[in-house]
Amino acid sequence: MRVTARDVAQRAGVAASTVSRALNDPGRINEQTRQRILDAARELGYAPTAPRAVERKGLVALLVPDVTNPFYFDIIRSTQEQLRTAGFLQLLIDTSESGTTEADTLAQLAGLVDGVILSATRLDAPALREATARLPLTVINRQHEDIPSVLIDIRTGLIQAIDHLKALGHRTIAFIAGPPGSWQNRWRWKEFEEQVLAQELRPVLVGPYAPTRAGGAAAADALVLTEATACVAFNDLLAIGILQRLRQRGIRVPEDISVVGCDDIFGADFSAPPLTTIAGDTEQAGRLAASRLISTLNGEAPRNGTTLIPTHLLVRESTGPAPSHPAARQRAGG
Repeated sequence: MRVTARDVAQRAGVAASTVSRALNDPGRINEQTRQRILDAARELGYAPTAPRAVERKGLVALLVPDVTNPFYFDIIRSTQEQLRTAGFLQLLIDTSESGTTEADTLAQLAGLVDGVILSATRLDAPALREATARLPLTVINRQHEDIPSVLIDIRTGLIQAIDHLKALGHRTIAFIAGPPGSWQNRWRWKEFEEQVLAQELRPVLVGPYAPTRAGGAAAADALVLTEATACVAFNDLLAIGILQRLRQRGIRVPEDISVVGCDDIFGADFSAPPLTTIAGDTEQAGRLAASRLISTLNGEAPRNGTTLIPTHLLVRESTGPAPSHPAARQRAGG
């Protein structure tokens, strides 16, 4: 088997990134450590590959499930700016909410790009592990201990949302589920259910639905058949679709039902009514994911594990006091 920089690092008792610096930028390493690394490399017969800069294609791919979803706008911009500063061109690919399309795309990209950023990947765990064997990558909004990842942590914002709804008198709260293939959707429902039960309230699961306004319209028709007086949607597009459909049915928001979204996308603040939503810094998520990938491409050992981005609740006009007679909204809606 070919001796790697990681083998040298283990023999010398240093990090793999230190091996890279000792061989490529010796001025950054003290002479005693550098000599220990050189001795370990000689003993193991380590032959470093050609410098990464010579091998680079200068391309990094960003894969998103739906390029029309405003949630990804800030991620696309921030990753592109970070990569451009480091000398890379970003290749944007829409995978159409399909794990199969995503896996096929990754197979085609091997050898064509230097690395990949996966935003809200729809790959299951085995497919994700397989992808890491082909290409250096980082993931956004997916937690994986063996892959560098950045997660917009919904938990704090969700706790604030449930506290807010409880204070308004809501006792039965629905979660409007997104795509079943989404890790983020399963995680958000799990956290939602735990928080609602912890507040001694009643959780209701509605869905799954496509994370689009059309999916929200279908969700609204199902929502009014439940006893929930408030809902938290998987994302803002679903929530905005719910608002639009409820208005068509003559059901008032927030007088008859309160609606909370997730992500604070462009347009959430001028929906009708303006949407209460859970917000996180998507620009920061994009910058961090790109920076971690760039570090790997520059020869540093991948820093696996998850960086968390906190969230908070933005209260707008789509939430209000629980109605005293929630059944009346079903009669109003027909």
